[in-house]
Amino acid sequence: MRINQNSMAINAYRNLSTSNMQMGKSLEKLSSGFRINRAADDAAGLVISQNLRSQVSGLRQATRNAQDGISVVQTTEGALNEVHTMLNRMRDLSVQAANSGSNDSNARSAAQAELTALTSEVDRIADSTNFGGVSLLDGSYGVDSAKITGFDADDSYTVAAGDDFTININGAGAVTVDMAALAGASGSEAAGALQGAINGALSAGGSSFAGKVSVSSEGVGAGSALTVEVSGLADTETFVLAEGTNNPLAALGISGAATAASGSGGQFQIGANSTDTLNVSIGSVSATTLGIGSLDVTTDAGAAAAIDALDTAIGSVSTQRGDLGALQNRFESMINNLQVTTENLVASESRIRDTDMASEMTNFTKTQILSQAGTAMLAQANQVPQSVLSLLR
Repeated sequence: MRINQNSMAINAYRNLSTSNMQMGKSLEKLSSGFRINRAADDAAGLVISQNLRSQVSGLRQATRNAQDGISVVQTTEGALNEVHTMLNRMRDLSVQAANSGSNDSNARSAAQAELTALTSEVDRIADSTNFGGVSLLDGSYGVDSAKITGFDADDSYTVAAGDDFTININGAGAVTVDMAALAGASGSEAAGALQGAINGALSAGGSSFAGKVSVSSEGVGAGSALTVEVSGLADTETFVLAEGTNNPLAALGISGAATAASGSGGQFQIGANSTDTLNVSIGSVSATTLGIGSLDVTTDAGAAAAIDALDTAIGSVSTQRGDLGALQNRFESMINNLQVTTENLVASESRIRDTDMASEMTNFTKTQILSQAGTAMLAQANQVPQSVLSLLR
């Protein structure tokens, strides 16, 4: 018998240490709820679960972003509802003013005063509507700009009387206005009708321009000029009428092209990855953009032109509200999809990283029994060398 080395005790101690270490790991997993608490537990599983956890965190933020998008849409749509109400009132006033058989100049002046006040309120709503400090209806939330091409700014064009006013617009086709119908109207009235028609075509073509088209006339008679300005750019087009024409606008027929400059509008991050974005464009609803900035209902022709311009403006706002409704539905669908995706990724991450409590409790019970048995056996092994003393008696 040898007493310098107690191999049985050493073996018992090693097994006891192993059991205690495994019991400690089981306790950690049971107390934390995670199967993977450090890379050593499962290196590959840790990498996969961390990627999934990052995706889940990003998707949850994207869901909040989409909810903010709904808030933006609802804020905008609420403002547009007020604009709609005012446009309808303005149309009522124009229809009333057009009834010259029962309205004198004082009644028309009163209608014009209310019309002017409502126009100012439309501009105020366009300028003041915002969400989180971001303006929504002043045109800055849409495509940056547009311009007419195909003409030199200093060129003059003369055409035969009776022709139509035509401008070809990319994405919206040709815009044609029968100027003969405006014979006898003032330059500002005819310009307003042109502006409304062009704006309506731009909206129908799926583009939203900040400022859109502005048309103005310097006077009435031969030699007067018609100026066309798109999106408030400094570069405008001026067309001068031929001598001998009666109405400064009724004799104009021009063909050109309008192109839109790129603009990002509002960008929403709707996913966990950098490419998961949605660009939203909301057009301006200023009086100038809607083509109602210079309505004059003090004359029969002006009242008729105002009705047409307001019909176009109401249609434009209706289209924009319809687009916003579709956008809100899209955001809601995104949120539902994001939530389902988040649930699936959370479940996947849980299967990789979380502790199976029943299975781990079984392991803990086993290692606990082994630890207790190992402690008892180590005590027994330490008693073996004591038997040598009996040989020395």
